[in-house]
Amino acid sequence: MRLLNLLLPWRWGKPRRSTNRRGTRATSAGRPRVRKAPDWRLRRRVALSAGAALGLGGLVGLWSNGWIERQATIAQISFLNATANAGLKVEDVLVEGRNRTERSEIMDVLGLFRGAPILGFDPHEAKAALEGLPWVQEAAVERRLPGIVYIHLSERNPLARWQINEQLYVIDEAGEVIRDASAAAFPTLPVLVGEDVPELAHELVAMLDSEPELRQRVTAAVLMRGRRWNVRLAGGIDVRLPESDPHAAWAQLARMQRDHKLLERDVITIDLRMPDRLVVRTAPGAAPSVQGTHKGEET
Repeated sequence: MRLLNLLLPWRWGKPRRSTNRRGTRATSAGRPRVRKAPDWRLRRRVALSAGAALGLGGLVGLWSNGWIERQATIAQISFLNATANAGLKVEDVLVEGRNRTERSEIMDVLGLFRGAPILGFDPHEAKAALEGLPWVQEAAVERRLPGIVYIHLSERNPLARWQINEQLYVIDEAGEVIRDASAAAFPTLPVLVGEDVPELAHELVAMLDSEPELRQRVTAAVLMRGRRWNVRLAGGIDVRLPESDPHAAWAQLARMQRDHKLLERDVITIDLRMPDRLVVRTAPGAAPSVQGTHKGEET
């Protein structure tokens, strides 16, 4: 039997594979064989990945065709309507500071109507819309629950009419053009001529207003080479102001008018560019006169 057992493996096939101490079959090289993961785990991972991809693709499709956005809008409208039914709705719009802005313009840009849900009204968007109106410089907007929208406007103040390229514009105190403002609607504002007028207009008008009697006579002013002004008075009188300290020269002319009624004479030009004297040019046929001055006073 012992001899038979030794001969059987050779007679019936391959020899048996040996095992290591742990009971793991060894390869012909003596290394343990690594077992493969079961197929069901791999199939599960593939199925989960495919499901996630399909779900993500479906969400992308719903978003791209606007379905999700439409559903969110519907939900928001339903919520706002519910709040309006509960009493949170627009009952009145109070506006303060309005002088030149039409109420209809305000309501148009706000898009408000009585009974609209007040929680659906955005004060920040309303502020931006109001400040886009021609006469509105700044706006403050509040929701005063349950039903009041409060608006306070700061409007632009017309300062002068600016003439450039044979066109007239109305500018405000900041030198900005007021859109849609007709220059013909402000005939008492002085006409300022020159390219750099917007930057210098406020200072000039403040100087003119410092002498109210003279200011009433001013019809226009021309900026000469961006440095100094020639002021046109009623009756066609030109006043040439100096580049340096025009305020003092303007005050000097006001004193001359109060004391000597200079502007009531047959005068064409008054030159104030020299600090120690005043040059007056009269109408054709009359000799020009030069009057010395001392510290702005006639001598």
